[in-house]
Amino acid sequence: MEAIKKKMQMLKLDKENAIDRAEQAETDKKAAEDKCKQMQLKEAKHIAEEADRKYEEVARKLVILEGELERAEERAELSECKASDLEEELKNVTNNLKSLEAQSEKYSEKEDKYEEEIKVLTDKLKEAETRAEFAERTVAKLEKSIDDLEDELYAQKLKYKAISEELDHALNDMTSL
Repeated sequence: MEAIKKKMQMLKLDKENAIDRAEQAETDKKAAEDKCKQMQLKEAKHIAEEADRKYEEVARKLVILEGELERAEERAELSECKASDLEEELKNVTNNLKSLEAQSEKYSEKEDKYEEEIKVLTDKLKEAETRAEFAERTVAKLEKSIDDLEDELYAQKLKYKAISEELDHALNDMTSL
């Protein structure tokens, strides 16, 4: 009888520990996912800011180069010799501009990739929440099963007591004969 009580107490403790661990795991999971999202957002912002900075730098260079190109054209009219030098410089600037545009596209692709990762992580979060809800329902079912088993144990104890009393009466009746 004591062993059953101890076993029931141990089962209750195990149940409570399992619930606590599930709650802690859910809390830890949510914190980790939030931290991961924040890090990804910071990185995506940093990449976007870097791309914007480079774009502005390219735009400034482009304005400067356009001004230089106009001056170069004026000088080209004055001197054919200087024109070939300016054309070479323009080619270099154009190549630099193309290079910067390619980098801008690269950063844009990275930003798209991070947005896709955020979407995937959001989907995973939803799945984890669904699993947590399922686990909570399972815990509720297990608690109900434990309650039912406790009720059944109590009923069996009462039956055992009644049978013991009947046996005692029968034994007393037999010994009194």
